[in-house]
Amino acid sequence: MALTRKFLAALGIEADKIDEIITAHTETTEGLKKERDTYKEQVAQIEALTKERDDLKTKVEGYEKDGSYKEKYDKLNSEYNDYKTKITAKETRKAKEDAYRTLLNEAGVSDKYVATVMKVSDIDSLELDENGKCKEAEKLSESIKTEWGDFISKQETKGAKTPTPPKNDGKGNTYKSKEEIMAIKDSVARQQAIAENPNLFGY
Repeated sequence: MALTRKFLAALGIEADKIDEIITAHTETTEGLKKERDTYKEQVAQIEALTKERDDLKTKVEGYEKDGSYKEKYDKLNSEYNDYKTKITAKETRKAKEDAYRTLLNEAGVSDKYVATVMKVSDIDSLELDENGKCKEAEKLSESIKTEWGDFISKQETKGAKTPTPPKNDGKGNTYKSKEEIMAIKDSVARQQAIAENPNLFGY
């Protein structure tokens, strides 16, 4: 049965509580849809890489039959090792992204800013423990709260006034490059610049 206002009202739930329930249900549903789409993308990538692996194996088997496969086999073996390295790198990167995203959520970073924060964070330098979680999680969490404090909670970010007016390229962009923004030393001003220039971060 669908979770509707009419259904909730029939249960005797007050109107203001109904609004809260519907909102929470909608957010949960949207989150599940995003997670489903992510899994679909991962499955597609795995299928493509599996096909690539099978094609390589078929080629190797063919070269073994013709009796002059050594050189070709070595080449294919090198390609296969590169393939395994690529798979490992992708899995490692994915594990680090998941662990850091969890850390951002636990630190209270608003969902709408998580992707932006991850884009400008050094994910590759993270170290994971045997459970797949970030090492020194408490220290990282404190750093996140300090660095991205304005992005925590559902409230709109209010940037601090900068000592000098921000640059403008005449096209609505406050800054010309992501590097220029990341070079801002004041964390509040840097967060404000990121929020005002989402196009530089792929948004």
